[in-house]
Amino acid sequence: MERVIVLPDAELTARAAGLRLLLTLIDAQSLRAPVHVALTGGTLGIAMLRAIVGERLADAVDWSGVHLWWGDERFAEDSERNASQAREAWIDGLPIPPENVHEVARPGEVANVEAAAAAYARELGDVRFTVVILGVGPDGHVASLFPGRPEIEVDGLGALAVHDSPKPPPLRVSLTRESLCRADEVWFVAAGADKAAKVAEAMRPGTDPIPAARVRGEATIWLLDSAVAREL
Repeated sequence: MERVIVLPDAELTARAAGLRLLLTLIDAQSLRAPVHVALTGGTLGIAMLRAIVGERLADAVDWSGVHLWWGDERFAEDSERNASQAREAWIDGLPIPPENVHEVARPGEVANVEAAAAAYARELGDVRFTVVILGVGPDGHVASLFPGRPEIEVDGLGALAVHDSPKPPPLRVSLTRESLCRADEVWFVAAGADKAAKVAEAMRPGTDPIPAARVRGEATIWLLDSAVAREL
């Protein structure tokens, strides 16, 4: 199943995605525990989290049964890490056990980016996500799986190391396509006219599909602003 939801602007897209996340957690916890979510970074991904700070719906979530992961991460110490920004924006204000927040190791914690990816893959195991949230790059990348590179083809690993990333910094850890697709729902959350062409291409893939065209969940939901949806 694939659905497209178009919101008037980026701000409302972020808020709609955030509220949808809380409602999805509440709904999922009526059926199973624990619940696993893969978050995304970037401007819209962090705006989504900020939009629900203080939202009373969060009080209905049993945070002891929620596990948070990231689709990709910088192999760096800096404050631009997806997890660091998400913690500052939202997570550090939640009553969630520290062990339920699964971060990729930093350079000072492991020998290299390959070790960070291997450790993340071991921690992930065979987890099935309730929700995977992804942005879409202007080139059609998702997580740190970029067009024209071999990482999108990797099977049999939960996470992988990325060298010489087209998007700085050069060293990253990304969940594999297989891991991202192991989800009840995959959400693509995107805004901005600069992504319109690639979002349209991802939804109508050709013979050489971009990474955004190759990740799907059991259900796939596109949460888009009107600018990015203009070519659909």
